[in-house]
This record gives sequence, structure tokens and C-alpha cells, in this order.
Amino acid sequence: MMLTAIGLMSGTSLDGVDVALIKTDGRRVAELGPAGYRRYTDAERALLRQALGEATQLDRRDARPGCIAEAERAVTIAHAEAVAAFTAQNRIATEKVDIVGFHGQTVLHRPAAKLTVQIGDAQALAKAIHIPVVYDFRAADVAAGGQGAPFVPVYHRALAQSLGREGPVLVVNIGGVSNITYIDGNDTLIACDTGPGNALLDDFVFRTIGKAFDGEGKLAAQGRADETWLAQALQHPFFAKPAPKSLDRNDFAAMAWGQWSAADGAATLTAFTAGAIAAIVPLLPKPPHSVVITGGGARNLTMMRMLRERLAPARVESADALGWSADAMEAQAFGFLAARGLKGLPLSYPATTGVAFPMTGGLLARP
Repeated sequence: MMLTAIGLMSGTSLDGVDVALIKTDGRRVAELGPAGYRRYTDAERALLRQALGEATQLDRRDARPGCIAEAERAVTIAHAEAVAAFTAQNRIATEKVDIVGFHGQTVLHRPAAKLTVQIGDAQALAKAIHIPVVYDFRAADVAAGGQGAPFVPVYHRALAQSLGREGPVLVVNIGGVSNITYIDGNDTLIACDTGPGNALLDDFVFRTIGKAFDGEGKLAAQGRADETWLAQALQHPFFAKPAPKSLDRNDFAAMAWGQWSAADGAATLTAFTAGAIAAIVPLLPKPPHSVVITGGGARNLTMMRMLRERLAPARVESADALGWSADAMEAQAFGFLAARGLKGLPLSYPATTGVAFPMTGGLLARP
């Protein structure tokens, strides 16, 4: 049975709450509905930053000492307001919504200590919005020894299967770090970080010309990549490691850079991201037939050109060209995961989070 689900996601950037509607049975995506956004206020953001600092002392996932309890109330209210505004603006009757997927705000994630904490009172949210809420998606995976992330790959698989294409599909998300989901039918689902995404390039562009990023890759298009530096950089041992593997945004920040002009540096670091993504292909069971690029990197035309060159003969397309929404994807994913959680279907797998066996997850709060 198809469910109408609303997904809610607030990420580590602390910018606000993404909202998205999706129709799904937890296996297939029948329809992608509208999306919305509720920005955190400056006061809410300051409170969350304070809670992040205090959360480093937590040793129990249900503890809410000090300002963490206050931050949890703020998060809950912000999500309730986000749902209310979204349903009103899109004229969606709440009784027509079957379930809400509520990720909450992560304040601590220490999988090695089997501890992950997302704040937000799901019971209070369910009562405020009059819709059942599925929450606490990551806890079961972490308790079983998994990394508790990434959780979007199972949604990537549903999107990829909706394309109806033959052969493996690779979904590449290029944010600060690049990560991939490899999908081959129902049986093979692999996910991992591949290396730098936009972080190194953005930092270089900001330092050299004072811009936040290389819009559409125009600066890189004027330069020439330093092939000697690239060849050496791609010898980093991370690139030869099999999945699952993960990175921090700044893991490559200490690398020695060449004496480049702004354009040549942008070209080199763009090529580094593309080369790092291409380096995962020999480690996959089979080369992908189709590659879908999402995240900020999909808007970088030079990045897209370099990826097409390095990933040939695979077909390389942006997510937007397929009607997917890069901006709403994580919120959509948690609506999808809520439906899966209701039905007891796995949310994470050995080759996505490193857990020993496929794990279900999520708890249900009723209004």
C-alpha cells in the first residue's frame, strides 16, 4: 500500500529544517511532491551550537542536561512550525498524510562508542501536528556496531530503480566530501565516501580570489590541471581502500599544493575530485552503466565535463535532469525511511554502514 509521507531533515550545517512530501510503499517511489524549508533563527542556531558543545559530555543517548533540553524544545517547535507552514502553503490536509519521518538534530555521533544522539521530542511533535511520527532512525544500527550513516543509499536505490535502466547505477553526491551509492538490482547496495568534493576547491577559490566557490566551474575552465600533482595525489592510500569507508571534510586539507595560478589551481582541484570519484570504479563489483550526479558539484559544468571524460563509457547526468531534487533529497529520504520503518524493512546494510547484517530501525510516536 502506498503511503503519503512527509520527511523532515535538519543537517549538521544548522541552517534549518527541510520538508518534502513523497508517496511510497517503502520499496518504490510513486510520486515526489512539493518541498519546503524553515530557516533556524539566529537565536535558535546559537542555542544549537551551545548544545553541540555541551553534548560532547554525554554518555547516555536519552540524557538532556543543561541547555540540551532547551535546544530540544526549540528543535521540536521549529519542526512543528515547518510542517504547519508546509501543509498550509501546499493545501495539504493533515489527515491525508499517513506518516512523518523525523530525523531530529544530531548533537553527538560517536559510533565507536555505540552512541548517537538526535534531539527533538517526537511524541510532542506528533501531538502538535496530529500525524504519526517515525523517529530515532540511527540508534539500532549504531547499537549493533554500525556507523549509523549513511542512511540515504536505500532511497537512492528506489530512485535508481524508478529509472528502469539496465545494469548498475552509481549515484554520486558531491558536497564538501564526495560519496557514492552503487546499485545493482535488489541485491547489491554499496555506499562510501570517495574523497574530496567541493571543500578543497571552495577553500582554494576563497583564498585566491575571495569568492565562496567556482560558479559553474568557469574559473577551472580557464586553467590547466597539474597532471604531475594529480598523479601523486591520487596515490593517497585512501583511494585504494574498499568500501565502506568515510572521511572528514578536512582530511585532505593538509596536502602540499602546487604553485598554481587561480585558474590552474581550480582546474587541478576540480580534476582531483573527478579523479577520486573515478578511482572507486575499479573497486566496485561491475562498472556502472549510468552515473547520476547530485549535490553542489552537479552545477559545476567543468566538473561534469571531467566526470564524463573519466567515467566513459558510462552515461553521466545531473540529478536535476532526471527530475530529482538535490536540495530536497535528504528530506525525501526520511519520508521514504519512515515508510520502510513502519513496514519493518531494512534501513541499513553491511556495505553501507558496516553493520553485521541488514538492520531495521525507527520508533513510532502517535498523536
